[in-house]
Amino acid sequence: MSGFEELLTVLLIAVLVAAIARRVGAPYPAFLALGGAVLAFLPGAPAFSIDPEVALALFVAPVLLDAAYDSSPRDLQDYWAPIVSLAVGTVVMTTVAAALVSRALVPSMPWAAAIALGAIVSPPDAAAATAVLRQLRPPHRILTILEGESLFNDASALLIYRLAIGAVAMKAFSLRTVAPTILLVVAGSVVAGPILAWLFFRLTIKVQDVRTSVILQFISTFGVWILSDRIGLSSVLTMVSYAITIAQWAPGRIPARIRIPSYAVWDVTVFVLNVLAFVFIGLQVRPVLRGLPSGMRAHYLSIAVAVLLTSIAVRILWVMTHNTIARWRIRRFGFHPRRPMQPPTLGSGIVVSWAGMRGIVSLAAAFALPEDFPFRGVIVLTAFAVVLGTLVLQGLTLRPLIRLLNLPDDDPVGREVEIARQRAVEAALATLDGDTSPAAEAVRHELAAHLARSDGDAEAGSESAHEEIHRRAIQAARRVVLEMRTNGSIGDDAFHRLEEEFDWLEMGSGAGADPADVSG
Repeated sequence: MSGFEELLTVLLIAVLVAAIARRVGAPYPAFLALGGAVLAFLPGAPAFSIDPEVALALFVAPVLLDAAYDSSPRDLQDYWAPIVSLAVGTVVMTTVAAALVSRALVPSMPWAAAIALGAIVSPPDAAAATAVLRQLRPPHRILTILEGESLFNDASALLIYRLAIGAVAMKAFSLRTVAPTILLVVAGSVVAGPILAWLFFRLTIKVQDVRTSVILQFISTFGVWILSDRIGLSSVLTMVSYAITIAQWAPGRIPARIRIPSYAVWDVTVFVLNVLAFVFIGLQVRPVLRGLPSGMRAHYLSIAVAVLLTSIAVRILWVMTHNTIARWRIRRFGFHPRRPMQPPTLGSGIVVSWAGMRGIVSLAAAFALPEDFPFRGVIVLTAFAVVLGTLVLQGLTLRPLIRLLNLPDDDPVGREVEIARQRAVEAALATLDGDTSPAAEAVRHELAAHLARSDGDAEAGSESAHEEIHRRAIQAARRVVLEMRTNGSIGDDAFHRLEEEFDWLEMGSGAGADPADVSG
């Protein structure tokens, strides 16, 4: 088969594997990575190669933007302490511990190479975290902390990684000399993101074509990543600050006719990129093992397993220590948040400590090492082992762990949705005061039906009846128009125009889609 046919075959298999994973209630990234590893040893298995820098931009940039776009700055501020602890503290501690273990097992490994290895395996990946957690739907506190961590930990890990590579090249390292550069990179990235977001809106504010708008969204996403990397900034921090700024400005500037299809395109794109990324991870096992000296494979594998276990243990130790201190402070001084929110619990600490799946960032960073980098083979193998091991070991056991701990979700988002819906519809109804026209009455009844969602169980039943009646009416209209097309009364152009109108009516009624599925 040609490379294109192999890619289509892999994508088809991956989609089927993902469907099976959802059916059995398991996170699909773990199944995809494991399936890719199995596929790699089959006769005639495809062997894909991709430039590591391209892999970071292709797989990480869109997924990171999607995750950052959906994040809430208010919630990130509420949980800033555990997020910073994970994004900085856990990364640093894991880097140090992995470096110490690798040096103990391979005394001849330079410290800079050992630190590069630790930085590579330290950050849980944004793609892995969001892909797994969105299916598990844990309590809001856990989800916010883990998604917040996934937005920022790559930045700290990749910064350490680049410093270690530079130390190997220069054969020297001084924190005093690099500290100003670190501060400049962080500050510059945080400032550059909003500036680039402002430029994007200024250049695209008059674009009204859906296809053009979606293409420009993808070009700007990759452009921000590439530009920040070229000028020496942190691509991760720049992308996060860019996406958060876009999310704050977009609702008032992008019309629904562009927003709805663009959300759909982004959802499909992020899913496909996750599929390809995790299958790509699994397919690397054979070339990685083939590139190692045959007499050293067992020793290298033992190093990889040791670093894998160290990475898991350090995260558990760090998170549970932070969790214990936080619970002690609450018992000692009380819990007085600015808004109603769940306090940290033992169960939430256990889940957060176990949710440390690594992904494409670790693997791409390992492949990006120079060919003559010291102990490159053992670093690449270790990175793969940590990625696959955490995806399978932790990814497949997260759902049973959450069920075992029986962590209730207080659903603060659901409560806020109901409050906001009621106020929004009441404001809309207020604009109709004094208008007794048939059109106003029709709009009034439609809005009242939506308002019933937040009026208790009795009205919830009427809302369900309203949606059912609305659905039956639209289905009847669709059938008539379809029959007219079938018997030649109307052509396809007229049919598709009416079909689009019925689609918007169905979406507007709330009967055609799960709101959770319409997200950017």
